[in-house]
Amino acid sequence: MEFIKEKYISLSILEKQKYIKLIKDKFERNLAKELNLTRVSAPLFVTKESGLQDDLSGVERKVSFDIKKDGKEIEIVQSLAKWKRLALKKYNFIEGNGIYTDMTAIRRDENLDETHSVYVDQWDWERVINIKDRNIDFLKSTVIKIVKAISETSRFLKKKGFKELKINKKVYFIDSQELLKLYPDKREKEREYLITKEYKTVFIIGIGNNLSDGKPHDKRAPDYDDWSLNGDLFFYHEVLDTALEISSMGIRVDKNSLIKQLEQSNNEERLKYEYHQSVLNEELPLTIGGGIGQSRLCMLLLGRAHVGEVQASYWDKENLENCKNLNIELL
Repeated sequence: MEFIKEKYISLSILEKQKYIKLIKDKFERNLAKELNLTRVSAPLFVTKESGLQDDLSGVERKVSFDIKKDGKEIEIVQSLAKWKRLALKKYNFIEGNGIYTDMTAIRRDENLDETHSVYVDQWDWERVINIKDRNIDFLKSTVIKIVKAISETSRFLKKKGFKELKINKKVYFIDSQELLKLYPDKREKEREYLITKEYKTVFIIGIGNNLSDGKPHDKRAPDYDDWSLNGDLFFYHEVLDTALEISSMGIRVDKNSLIKQLEQSNNEERLKYEYHQSVLNEELPLTIGGGIGQSRLCMLLLGRAHVGEVQASYWDKENLENCKNLNIELL
């Protein structure tokens, strides 16, 4: 990534804090309105036996601790993808309605840089759907609503005195296999950058399945998203000349796709967990859901050069020195 100083707007720490609050409050309302969501409280940690932990790409080490009273080992969540689906059943949500919540996590294995932190903060959301909605068109329509909520938040910032970031509301949709064919000699992140720089707002469909080169576009846990009905949302970030991933989302697994993806990833042992049994027995509602990065969104809309400008986290010596040399002030 490259720092494009000419695109960077100087802000004091207090100014950044003010705008961060405005963005989070406004976007929450916009998102809830577009997707018909209700805010709920959510857990910070779960037990391993519950099967609710999100294994992400399958290699990240969880942060865990034991409980003094009974010695039970607890894991800090890496996302709430599975918990939300259970919550929709527990709270008796009906088709067309859903929930959102603040999710915070610690991802100890992240490679720290301008857009990655060990501290994760995102809006996790989930919505009940009908079986007829388990298709690409419904996925696309939901993405368009999320982009609309982001665009309206940017316009709101302008009313509050900040330069409006022009969000391209026209989303360019492309399947990950099509993207590979378009740039066969490029790596995954290079493909994301090239397509996003051209179209500004891009949703790449199909994350998890192996492509024609024998590799997935990106790894994805096999037991929440249906790999044929999911994707990642990117915006072109001018200050860093990069494709900034704002959201990962998708239509969730049903019985058949769960079995298929667990077999494909050699994770059949997970079928013993309570959550997975609930999917197999068709006891959970069919849903669509995802996560939207809070700090990433603030970074995008405020034109920040480092995620540490919009969240307080741990930074290594290299990141601290780079920011100091560029006069970038971290929280």
